[in-house]
This record gives sequence, C-alpha cells and structure tokens, in this order.
Amino acid sequence: MRTKSHKANKVNVITLGCSKNMVDSEVMMHQLRANDFEVSHQATQLDSNIVIINTCGFIDRAKEESVNTILEYSELKEAGELEKLYVTGCLSERYRDDLRQEIPEVDDWFGTLELPLLLERLNADYKHELIGERSLITPPHYAYLKISEGCNRTCAFCAIPLMRGKHVSKPIEDVVQEAKNLVRDGVKEIMLIAQELTYYGLDIYKKRRLDDLLDALAGVEGLEWIRLHYAYPTKFPTEILPVIQAHDNICNYLDIPLQHASDPVLKRMRRQITRLETEALLDRVRAEVPGIAIRTTMLVGFPGETEEDFQQLCDFVEEQQFERLGVFTYSHEENTAGFALEDDVPEEVKQERAAALMEIQQGISWSKNQDKVGKTYKVLFDRKEGDYFIGRTEFDSPEVDNEVLVKAEENFARIGDFARVEITYAEEFDLYGNIVTK
Repeated sequence: MRTKSHKANKVNVITLGCSKNMVDSEVMMHQLRANDFEVSHQATQLDSNIVIINTCGFIDRAKEESVNTILEYSELKEAGELEKLYVTGCLSERYRDDLRQEIPEVDDWFGTLELPLLLERLNADYKHELIGERSLITPPHYAYLKISEGCNRTCAFCAIPLMRGKHVSKPIEDVVQEAKNLVRDGVKEIMLIAQELTYYGLDIYKKRRLDDLLDALAGVEGLEWIRLHYAYPTKFPTEILPVIQAHDNICNYLDIPLQHASDPVLKRMRRQITRLETEALLDRVRAEVPGIAIRTTMLVGFPGETEEDFQQLCDFVEEQQFERLGVFTYSHEENTAGFALEDDVPEEVKQERAAALMEIQQGISWSKNQDKVGKTYKVLFDRKEGDYFIGRTEFDSPEVDNEVLVKAEENFARIGDFARVEITYAEEFDLYGNIVTK
C-alpha cells in the first residue's frame, strides 16, 4: 500500500521502561534535532514518517509491553501510515535476531549502545560536541542523570548485564559538566541513576568515588536537590554518608534495593550479603544521616522461597519501617543464574505475597504520614492536576513516591518552584496541606 504523505524527517520517539531508558531517549532526541530532524516524544498524532521505539527487556511484563508496542507500529507501517520503523534499547539488544525473523516490518534493530549506528542509518551524524547535552522529556525542573552504564554484579534474577554490559563509569568532570548544562536549562533537581550507583569509580579510578562525585555536584550553583537512586547494599561506600549530611542540597533520601531478608533466598539470589549485615548497614545509614528516608524494593517468589522465607521478609519490613517500599514478583529470565533453578512458586502465590507485603507497607506509610501532620516542609511543585497543585518533599522521588497536594482555589504554586507547605491531612501515600506565605 502506498505510504501516506508525512513531513520529511519527522521522528516520533517512543520510550518504554526505566529512567535510564528515558535518558537514552533524551540523548537520541538531542542528536536528531541537531541533524535537523523534527522530533516528538510519544506523540499521539500520526504525522511522523519515522518512529523509533526504545524498548525494555527486563522482565516478562516489560518485554510484553515492548513487543506489543512494536507490533502496533508494525501494523501502521504495513497499512501505509508510517515510512520507517526502528527499534532500539534493551529488548532489541537481547532478542534482535529472533525479533528480526518474527517482525520483518521493522526496518532495523539496534542495541543499547548503538546510537551512532542508528543515526548513521538515518543519514545523520553523531555529534561528539553534544556529549552531555539532552532534550529533556521530564518536566523542565528535574532530570535524571546517569553516572555510569552497565553492571558487574551477578544477581541470579537480573538480566541487565546481558543487555547493558559491564560497568563503565563516567568521569567526575563529565558528570559535573552535564549537571551544569541541566541547571543552565532550568533544572533544579537531579536524580543520580545507574544500574549500580555505589560501584561508581572503581573501573576508572580503581576505587569507589561516589563521595567525591557527590561533593563536586553539591558545588554546582543553582542545583537545589540531588537524589540518589539504585544503591547496591553489598560493600556500600559508607564514606558518602557524611557527604550527604554535610550538604543541604543532597536530599536526605536513599534508594537501596535490598530484594529480600531471608539468608537462604539472598544466597540463591547471589546478593553477597546477609540479613544481619543488611541490618547493620541500615543502622549506620540512619545513625549518620538522621531523618533520612530510605526507599527499597523487594522481590517475592524467587525459586525456593518458602512461607518461612516470606514471613522473615514480612517481619523484616515491619521491623525496619521503611519510608518507601516497592514490590516485584519474580520473572524467570533465560540466561540468568536463576533460570537454572525451578520456578516453583506459583504465579498466584507470588501475587498474594506481593499484595500482603504492600499491605504491611501501606500501614507503615500511613503511620509515618500521620506524624507529618502539623509540620512544614519544603515542596517542589511538579504539576497542576484537577483542583490541586501537586509536589514532593525531599523524601520523595517523581513517579514512585508520595506526593503533596494543595488546593488550587486556596493556594497558588508556580510549577517548577519550591514553596513551604504545612501538612494538614495525611493518607497512606499522599499528604495534603497549605502553602505558608510567611
């Protein structure tokens, strides 16, 4: 069928998966615009002649979403609604040979580190002078900042090293320059991300240097919040704790995925840490950074997880009273160490355990939020939605954590600005309040 007429060199980028993929899309979009392409992100209007899908291949649900999205745009291409369709990212890195056979409508497939090849396929140049520059697809006042790529860990459940390769740190000066570029463009908050944040520096400096990086970033003028995501607990660089405590613009927030609390499960997961060691680390973090909000994620249903193992996990969550917690169910991923084990926890049991753990966390979050009523917090406002301006405290990251809502008819907040908010009411995962003008 004859393809409809579209505006030449107009690209629609579709991003699936995590914040690390989002950063990759932002870099890609900036390079395309520098090559005179008109670029949109996840546009609903079908007026682009080229679509690039940046895929996720982490777990079954993410892979299914990626495949369904590719099929949706393949049908559009077959119907003449689209001229070119390209796929990049983690799913393409991991399964491109199989996918090439199954979905021939896709014009080409690219891996996670093949942006120059993708640009070449589009007759565009990879402009080295733009390294560190991006076109943000987040709200303009915050951004994710990737400090390294890949991962050297060998967690039995994780396929990320298969798709992202070995750990490669960005030099400190490059990360700082990228932060300065973001601040120049209006960013006030950055979320430091990596597959494994706490490994930072070992490959290029022969020692962990996350503390030095944080110290340097804290000195970037105009950068008001720095937030840490995805810190691996084993061999945690405790030297970062006094740095967090010393700088007002480093949020009292730490995302440290622990995955489990039963020693037999942790051993099968290849997490290289015990429950006692985990508890000692958490105690130290809280002692050295009083008031810090700890976010973690747990994985239920790993092969061999018994009711006793799960009860230990529940008891651990009750004892630790995490400020923020997310739960995933185990996905049996080929070519991981866990794939050699029998996936013996039924799917319905995995879902029941995830729901039970989140019910515990819901009660913890409700109790902690009640303690905030009557107190005043610095809030960064992200958006207006319905009758409310919606923002976050330093203890909350975008998309995944609690939010602060203030009524628009009684308050005025400028999106992207900070304000002091007195909390008047609290639910399990939301706070309500009023802006304090004095």
